[in-house]
Amino acid sequence: MMHGIVPPYLLTRIARLDDERFAVAAVAAQNALRHDEPMRAARLTFSLSDSGALVAEFADTPTRAVSDAAATETLPGRVARREGGDPVADVAVNEAYDGLGSTFALYSEVYGRNSIDGRGLPLDATVHYGRLYDNAFWNGERMVFGDGDGVIFASFTGSLSVIGHELTHGVTQYTANLAYQGQSGALNESVSDVFGALVEQHSLGQSVDKASWLIGDGLFTDQVEGSALRSMKAPGTAYDDDVLGKDPQPADFEHYITTDDDNGGVHLNSGIPNRAFYLVAHRLGGTAWESAGRIWYDTITGPLAPTVDFAGFAAATVAAAAKRFGAASAEVDAVRAGWAGVGVASDGAPRG
Repeated sequence: MMHGIVPPYLLTRIARLDDERFAVAAVAAQNALRHDEPMRAARLTFSLSDSGALVAEFADTPTRAVSDAAATETLPGRVARREGGDPVADVAVNEAYDGLGSTFALYSEVYGRNSIDGRGLPLDATVHYGRLYDNAFWNGERMVFGDGDGVIFASFTGSLSVIGHELTHGVTQYTANLAYQGQSGALNESVSDVFGALVEQHSLGQSVDKASWLIGDGLFTDQVEGSALRSMKAPGTAYDDDVLGKDPQPADFEHYITTDDDNGGVHLNSGIPNRAFYLVAHRLGGTAWESAGRIWYDTITGPLAPTVDFAGFAAATVAAAAKRFGAASAEVDAVRAGWAGVGVASDGAPRG
């Protein structure tokens, strides 16, 4: 199973560029699409193994190992830094190591979760994957980072929200296991964006109003007119570039995109629940990981159908807020208002 941070519609646009200035980027995007397609298809038939081979006792610290693929596509590569080891000369290795630690810290310190599987799964990563590889992904077992093409994309270890996003695909894999198609697939992507943003905010100690709410901040080079891959605060505004075009994410359900591409537009329509989360967090204020984040975490670890739609997920977040904070709480009001703000009803029982 593979979840890449760069959506296929963006890679497709880059791959079709017919301009000498972007020749390297076009070839890199073509290679990324060829590489990613078999694993995107595999996601639809993924089933979770319960072999228990990776079970470990609870620990307050992660068990990390970062390997170097040395521009090959052979995993895992040579181990470059293990848990407790000193920083090395390779910046990508250190960024990956620190990002794994920051993600572990959010889940452990805030939600009491022992690694992404809840049972002490070692956190492994591989950097320098492929030649000019334009993506980063979770393959069901480890994080894998490309170096980018240097024209449009910089190194993928440079964005903490990307690392948190991809590892959260692992959390979802072990909890709600949301089907990667249509609305449930968009929710799968959105949950990763939510906790990717929270990993970054928690690491930086940022309040709701100080956070950027950007996913992939720092991924684009200075040749791109844009700040990130996605904006949770204002979907559709992350970039507006002559080459890449305008960020196509919708910000409300009225503009939901029906398409057969990208498993039913999972990277596009995730903007709708992303904005709902931001609205909830903004209304509650403070630090998002302590308020809205707890509600979303309770939701994905509670009873939830893998094929749940937006309305069903919204109802589940209301139920989670009521259970944790009380039916008449400000948190419940905020959750209802957040979903109403993107045109999704939150009444009734969750449905899948």
